[in-house]
Amino acid sequence: MILTITLLLMLALMIMNIPVAYSMIAACAFYFIFNDSFANEILIQRMMSGIESFPLLAIVFFVTAGILMNYTGITERMLRFAQVLTGHMTGGLAKVNVLLSVLMGGLSGSNIADAAMQSKVLVPEMTKRNYPPAFSTALTAATSLITPIIPPGIALIMYGYIGNVSIGKLFMAGIVPGIMLSIIFLILVHFLAKKRGFEVEKKPAAKPKEILFASKDAILAILLPIIIIGGIRFGVFSPTEAGAIAVLYALLLGFLIYRQMTGRDLFAALKESVNLTATIMIIIAAGTAFGWVLTLEQIPQFLTEYVTGFISSPAMFLFIVMIFLIAVGTLIEGNVLLIILTPILLPMVHSFGIDPVHFGLFFILCLSVGTITPPVGTIMFTTAAITKVKIEAFIKEVWPFWIALIIAILLVAYIPAISLWLPSIL
Repeated sequence: MILTITLLLMLALMIMNIPVAYSMIAACAFYFIFNDSFANEILIQRMMSGIESFPLLAIVFFVTAGILMNYTGITERMLRFAQVLTGHMTGGLAKVNVLLSVLMGGLSGSNIADAAMQSKVLVPEMTKRNYPPAFSTALTAATSLITPIIPPGIALIMYGYIGNVSIGKLFMAGIVPGIMLSIIFLILVHFLAKKRGFEVEKKPAAKPKEILFASKDAILAILLPIIIIGGIRFGVFSPTEAGAIAVLYALLLGFLIYRQMTGRDLFAALKESVNLTATIMIIIAAGTAFGWVLTLEQIPQFLTEYVTGFISSPAMFLFIVMIFLIAVGTLIEGNVLLIILTPILLPMVHSFGIDPVHFGLFFILCLSVGTITPPVGTIMFTTAAITKVKIEAFIKEVWPFWIALIIAILLVAYIPAISLWLPSIL
């Protein structure tokens, strides 16, 4: 009875538009107050134990590194490099949008940071070239979803930490699906641009000298993901230590090489990093306490027995989970679902013999759909607020990208080699 009221209370608070993290904390507080088996102090202990972790420092470091990148001039260099590669093609600037998400995803690790940056930098340029603002905003929101699965995606770190899955393997597993999703988006953007007449006039391709100059300007930034993956692969440093190196690398580029960062920029970047990190950590703390309550009540074990009782194959399990995750992802923020559902779903994953690394990429992609879907859609609201586009207009333009994402999810789900090939050979 106490658990039922706890769950209903959390749901009621969320319906009242109280932030999900605080809804979980309030519901957990009710559980501990009215459960005589535990002291009330355990709630705080559970929350603190959830964030007192060495692997979680990777989130702090990579969030900080990604934000520092925006103050070092790296974004502009990446943009120029992307424009040189694809700017002459049909729908050139739209393809630049996709390519920039791939390049910046390997630096920032945060889809919200990536979406916000590109909304400010690229959408105004696309509007000047006669792209509808709603289309540009929907494209920017959709392409930012490449970021969570390309190392060092914050979602990969969170899933690895909560599910006790190798973060290094998850980083390597995300590379091929990330490239695959970017190719799907590039093909979709090409056909949409051709159909709607976006930059269809022929332009001369960049000369080898221009490509060399642009790559020379951006090569130091492009090297960062390579350093991170290579260092983890060869055991030079752990994913957490890789985050610290990323911060030092960003500071080195900003102050000594590009010389575009000032003391004021550093203060602004650190302030922004603290705000974003605090938001993530509050969610993790609340989710840890709530997950402990569910585990205590043996909810994961009950659900595993129930689900395996009527689902006989891993393929059917993945399909049902996909439908479920996309549905709940439209109602609850993705990071919260990642924290709540990982300990619930992983016992089922193991019972069906599914590799947890493979499932992690599938899981994160499914949750990504909800970030560009009403009514919660964090990426949707972030990009629309920056570009001043109405949500109705955004929804009209974003549906082709929903289809592209579902195709990518199905490919990752039913062709495990897409996510497992690279970790297996490395």
